Amino acid sequence: MRIHFRSKTTLRSLAALAAAGLAGLGLVACSGGSSQGSAGSATSGTINWWGWTPTNTNEANDFIAAFNKEYPDIKVNYKLVGISDYQATMRPALASNNGPDVYDLQPGAYVQQFGSYAEDLSSTAQGALGSDWKSKISSIAVDGLTSNGKLTAMPIGSSYAGSLWYNADLFKKYGLQPPKTLDQWKQVCQTFQSHGVGCFAQGAAQEGFDQDTLQAISNSVEPGYWTKASKGDAKWDSPQIVQTLSIWKDLFGSGIMQSGALGAQQYPDVNNAFLTGKYAMVMMGSWYTQYATQAAMTQSISAAGVAGAKPFPILPMQFPDVAAKGNTSEMFGDADYGLAVASKSQNRAAAETFVKWMATSTKGQQVVADRLDTTPVLSGVAPDFNTIKFVDPAQQSAPVNQYLKNLASVNEPRFALLNSDIENAFLAAAQSVASGSATPQAAATTLQQAADAAKAQNK
Repeated sequence: MRIHFRSKTTLRSLAALAAAGLAGLGLVACSGGSSQGSAGSATSGTINWWGWTPTNTNEANDFIAAFNKEYPDIKVNYKLVGISDYQATMRPALASNNGPDVYDLQPGAYVQQFGSYAEDLSSTAQGALGSDWKSKISSIAVDGLTSNGKLTAMPIGSSYAGSLWYNADLFKKYGLQPPKTLDQWKQVCQTFQSHGVGCFAQGAAQEGFDQDTLQAISNSVEPGYWTKASKGDAKWDSPQIVQTLSIWKDLFGSGIMQSGALGAQQYPDVNNAFLTGKYAMVMMGSWYTQYATQAAMTQSISAAGVAGAKPFPILPMQFPDVAAKGNTSEMFGDADYGLAVASKSQNRAAAETFVKWMATSTKGQQVVADRLDTTPVLSGVAPDFNTIKFVDPAQQSAPVNQYLKNLASVNEPRFALLNSDIENAFLAAAQSVASGSATPQAAATTLQQAADAAKAQNK
């Protein structure tokens, strides 16, 4: 399962971000980018795959086992590198001659920092799918992994945020319906809290999830405005973003956001709290579909320390219209992760065979699809629900399938337009506004200062 955040060890203040000029923006590797290793055989050899995902090595081994049914002479060794250590580990490894042959990339900051160490896989994609290969793979996934016309990694799956998931049993027990407006959300939370049940939970100590909620709120204020600002086509200090931050603050003041949210981690804290029935709703995206299944739900509840785990049905819900403008808060997403082939690899041909199989073959993408923690990128591949068992098929089958179908039309990016400094600025803004140390207007002003500094640094 992919953990959807990038951990930071320190939180810089909004003022510091602007004053620092975002010096790290240009941290793009200056070496690499051209083939320096040797191609080797395309059908035999040993390749080393490093990644922060799959976080469960059994999942990686499942991918490798399926691959080896077709390519038994290519040995793939998977090395899990924790997300919090990924940047520090990968930078020297990729610059050396002892790094991985294949490595994970994510749209945004990771492509900027590590994409220059990767082979351009455009020709690999064309060789596998033909000259019209871009029409056969999710465009939103390809776009996020493309930098200056170079396909830095082949997308393995896509992830989409901007939705909530809820405990259907808890809603049924108290006769409640998923809220569609901010006022309804507050009322639902009051009912749950009056019965000693937590309403909504989010790990607000992590920028990725704060960004998801802020972008969802922004889409309620004005659909698409967040993306315009991310592209530099709109201002971060606008009334739309000020209103977004004001609504964010209201989530804390009105009791929707759980107590202690600013210090909570989405994984494992909030995830475990929701899966053990302590909260009725959680801010999660398409990757959470896996927990709609009996097997994944049971396993995860047990992992959270609950004896005799009893799975319960969860269902996706649209983010409420918190701005009360009648806008549907659309989802947003990009490649969950892609696999890059290191330019310095001594087994590039075998590495490309593995990456190509994972990303462009029906069999490889079917393995991805059936895990339900990322959405397959190859057209025509979908989860096999004849073999996947929901906790409560009668209640979950139709809405979950519809939820997955709706993802095909998502065209708003999540991380692809951002870099790590801007993401830090979002976290600082979210935390300062929620804690009361900055007003929404002040936070929005400093966000724009950070964006201006980033733009100047990039010239």
